[in-house]
Amino acid sequence: MAAGPIKIMIVDDSALAREFLREIISQERDLELVASAPDPYIAKEKFLKKKPDVIILDVEMPRMDGLTFLKKLMASHPTPVVMFSNYTQAGAEATLSALSLGAVDFVAKPGGGKGTRLEDVAEELIGKIRIAAKAKVGPRRPKLAQNLTVPRKVEIDDVVALTKTLPRPGGPMVILIGASTGGTVALEHMLTRLPADSPPIAIVQHMPPKFTKPFADRLNQQTNLAISEARDLQSLASGQALIAPGGLHMLLERNGHGYRVRISNGPPVNRHRPSVDVLFRSGVNSAGPNTVAVIMTGMGEDGARGMKDLHDVGALTIAQNQQTCTVYGMPKAAVQLGGVEREVPLERIAPLIMGLWSKNQGRELQ
Repeated sequence: MAAGPIKIMIVDDSALAREFLREIISQERDLELVASAPDPYIAKEKFLKKKPDVIILDVEMPRMDGLTFLKKLMASHPTPVVMFSNYTQAGAEATLSALSLGAVDFVAKPGGGKGTRLEDVAEELIGKIRIAAKAKVGPRRPKLAQNLTVPRKVEIDDVVALTKTLPRPGGPMVILIGASTGGTVALEHMLTRLPADSPPIAIVQHMPPKFTKPFADRLNQQTNLAISEARDLQSLASGQALIAPGGLHMLLERNGHGYRVRISNGPPVNRHRPSVDVLFRSGVNSAGPNTVAVIMTGMGEDGARGMKDLHDVGALTIAQNQQTCTVYGMPKAAVQLGGVEREVPLERIAPLIMGLWSKNQGRELQ
């Protein structure tokens, strides 16, 4: 490695992950981010121009997965690599395969483990980058590499595709809400401010199985709404809120003149099941412009694409603002994607929804 800062390239299809990495690298005087790429094809071009000392590499990416890229890289241009992989069984297996291909080390992405702190992840990553920069790497052609496979990254379209015929304006209004880290407190704050005759509500809060029912029961006692953990084919009525069961997706469907929910054991989307994106996309198909979508505090990007789809068909899309978020991740990703019409403080969300509910002309609200 040449004298001077350690030159780093990031290869990750998650814009939020790239920004997280860029931020922590920028705070270290001996590290320099020279390139970032959303997939290995773009990374190849930038690698040849920038010649980084260390690469931070994701595993699951579109077009070409991280293991295939790593295999090609180590065969032609051996470079120290630190894997930045998901905290899942599939992610762990792929990471072990990456180490056999020549990656120096790995760091688990934040958000997958209980009690994971961003500061701890940043500290671990910086340390491993510095170690990797000093590592000796050479061409690797392990026999194991011939049989390596990486599960294809599950996209929202794999679980719920857009229908050809979308709902028209004038149908029954429905509220769809997505939240993650900090969401339990934010949801309590918002839902306690909604009246008993509010529009029907469907909620995805990232939470493991066996936690969502007690959470729903707690909210049911504290609010004017009838709140419960959702059951498959359960109808959704005015004054009612259904929370997706932990470990299962929840989708919205039309049911006569109203709505109902479907519960699905489909593959995780954005590493989550339930996924906000799945709920929001089903809202595009079932309610379209009659939807109010709210994305609240949380880590990651889940819900951003689904919210953009809702925005594009005329739904009112609301994001909790940075100042009132515990973690400004999911709302920020939705804003950056262009899917948010209103970004407001937490205390403004309920009044905004009820103003639309009473006037039925949300674009004129101030």
